[in-house]
Amino acid sequence: MVPSLLFEIMIIGLLGIGSQWVAWRYRLPAIVVMAITGLLVGPIFGFINPEESFGPMYSPIISAAVAIILFEGSLNLSFSELRGVGKSIFRISTVGAFIAWILGSLTAHYVAGLSWAVAFVIGGLFIVTGPTVIMPLLRQSKLKARPAKVLKWEGIIVDPIGALLAVFAFEIITFITAIDPDGTQLLMFFAASLFAIILGWALGRGLGWMFETGHIPEFLKSPAVVVVVIFCFTAADEVMHETGLLSVTAMGITLANMGISSISDMRHFKENISVLLISTIFIMLTASLEMDTILHIFSPNIIGYVLLMMFAVRPLSIFIATIGTGLSFNERALVGWIAPRGIVALTVSGYFATVLADAGYEDASILTTLTFALVIFTVLAHGFSIGWLAKKLDLSMTGNPGVLLVGSNPFTIELSKSLAKVNVPAMIIDSSWEHLSIARKSGVPFYYGNMLSEQTEHHLDTIPYEYLLAATDDRAFNSLICTTFLPEYGRTNVFKASPYNQLDNGYAKGVVSKVGGRILFDKKFPLEILIGKIESGYVFRQTTLTEQFNFEAYKAEKDPSTIFLYLIKPSGQLKFFSEEMRTVPAIGDKIVSLTPPTKEQAKIQAKLESNRTLNE
Repeated sequence: MVPSLLFEIMIIGLLGIGSQWVAWRYRLPAIVVMAITGLLVGPIFGFINPEESFGPMYSPIISAAVAIILFEGSLNLSFSELRGVGKSIFRISTVGAFIAWILGSLTAHYVAGLSWAVAFVIGGLFIVTGPTVIMPLLRQSKLKARPAKVLKWEGIIVDPIGALLAVFAFEIITFITAIDPDGTQLLMFFAASLFAIILGWALGRGLGWMFETGHIPEFLKSPAVVVVVIFCFTAADEVMHETGLLSVTAMGITLANMGISSISDMRHFKENISVLLISTIFIMLTASLEMDTILHIFSPNIIGYVLLMMFAVRPLSIFIATIGTGLSFNERALVGWIAPRGIVALTVSGYFATVLADAGYEDASILTTLTFALVIFTVLAHGFSIGWLAKKLDLSMTGNPGVLLVGSNPFTIELSKSLAKVNVPAMIIDSSWEHLSIARKSGVPFYYGNMLSEQTEHHLDTIPYEYLLAATDDRAFNSLICTTFLPEYGRTNVFKASPYNQLDNGYAKGVVSKVGGRILFDKKFPLEILIGKIESGYVFRQTTLTEQFNFEAYKAEKDPSTIFLYLIKPSGQLKFFSEEMRTVPAIGDKIVSLTPPTKEQAKIQAKLESNRTLNE
């Protein structure tokens, strides 16, 4: 065991973030790595036991973390996303949830051997998937937009519904089995659920109004949101257990659809908090399990129950619910398979295991084992299969990661054409229809709109693009774009045209160059120079490095005015040249550079210019 509680907290944090890094580095499902890590340090080797170490603080910490995670997920649920999938999400969250509840309860009774009362409680709970497990899978699998939206909305909306169904089932059972039935408790359940929704909506509207009117300063906005989320969850949960999840979901959706710019600014902060909480809480939960619980999951009735839930109950409920919704067969197949359970299932089942046992249901003792079995099997199966299945069903983003080029000008047009030749998709974005005339004439993909506009976020599918290059004629705007999208694309994937210019004063250089992304290519080549080289006939050339012709030989042969633009690794990985991120070409890399024209090309260029002058 660890020497102190502080040391254990440190270990949990390191293991959680370390698991996320390992998953990113080796392209593994993060949730799987975290589950295995927690089991190894907890029940298998006995290094830590968070539940024992934290004592009475264990459950409140888990509950508060789940509330923040669920709120952060619901903050991404903009109604504008529902175009084309609204009917599917509604049907899955209502009809699909009901079918899954009934079928899951029947399976729990006839296969797992639970009493009807316990089966209907746990059947309601197990319809949940949840953002704690869905979001990490969606980040790594790169699904196409429609199935990704369906899985994301379902995971967040159904989470509180599953918990409420479990509470509702328990209240119904208590009412039916009571010697002197009293419907007051049932009415309290519906009243508490309504109160939770109204409370979440009211707090969301109130917080949004305070943000819009400036009643909360910028430096307090993120802390205020976290505190209000915990208040919202606790206030609703004190009225009736598990309604807090419904309340924070309502609050998040309300804020997400108010169109408040500061909410968008804080979204990245809350995503970081969510990643940290998911990492640490999942380690805590799996490390707190007992060895007996793990060993019992291999009993025949539990294995049979899990297999039926995965291969029969989930697919059947989704296929029935999505009839006539417009989803293709492949999309229904993918959504019908992907349903990993996570933190909410583990925490809420622990609560009901205690409540049902106190009510005299002896078979409730198996709930923790049953829940863990469903969680671990679905996490492993769905975590490792989502990428493969998405590719098989043609529902994953294929090809190399693309590039968003902000600014339409002769250089970005030619760069877009160059990227297309190496099978890298590129999209030019500009808010000037006049500037886009070059793109339209050249036949390259383009989007008419402002990169910072909310409309662009809603209408432009940015999932295929991993790199962003800001190359407009407004250097301050380039820096603003890079600053805005740094959290989303990552510091190594965001670039801007060099802001340096001989006519600038030192202050302008210092401010603009230090704000935003990395300088593209070399600070000696601002956008006007790049455009000038294109107009003077410079061409894009591709060269493959070999053992006989390495990078040093390549540089020695090139004209001094050559600009190294980017390289393509044999794996297909794209790397842009930048002074701030040293790119070291290796054997087998394809280097694309902007080079002076040959004599023949110069003659052709001169003739074209002459003809153009005569025509004018």
